[in-house]
Amino acid sequence: MIIRKAKKEDCPRLLELVRELAEFEKAPEEVTIKIDQFEKSGFGKHPVWWAFVAEDTKSGRVVGFALYYIRFSTWKGERMYLEDIIVSKDWRGKGVGSKLFDSLLKEMKSNNFSGMTWQVLEWNEPAIKFYKKCKASFDPEWINCTIENN
Repeated sequence: MIIRKAKKEDCPRLLELVRELAEFEKAPEEVTIKIDQFEKSGFGKHPVWWAFVAEDTKSGRVVGFALYYIRFSTWKGERMYLEDIIVSKDWRGKGVGSKLFDSLLKEMKSNNFSGMTWQVLEWNEPAIKFYKKCKASFDPEWINCTIENN
């Protein structure tokens, strides 16, 4: 397995993995993004996201990815926001997530971001255990808020 930066050609597979995650989170109907929008957002004139992919060197298939974007904190400056880290079901428990996470940390340091932030569902015990192992801090003080453009 190798970790590399995502390419536009990876987008269809990345969306397959997004749908796999949505199934795991019991919300498949929530994935509404179309491939053209996904590709444009990551590889258009003004990309808003970047990603690392884990590729199986035997098959050439992408088996996981970590997608991030840059957010700005008035207190801390530029920070990396980890939107998703997804590993295909068949590849979980084989160190793929750790390698993707390590790539994110290297990217954070090389770009001199002030830190990395993300969310995890309270019931996702395997992910919480993984993040605790990485020495992440958890902040129960903040409440997530969303407004949809319907």
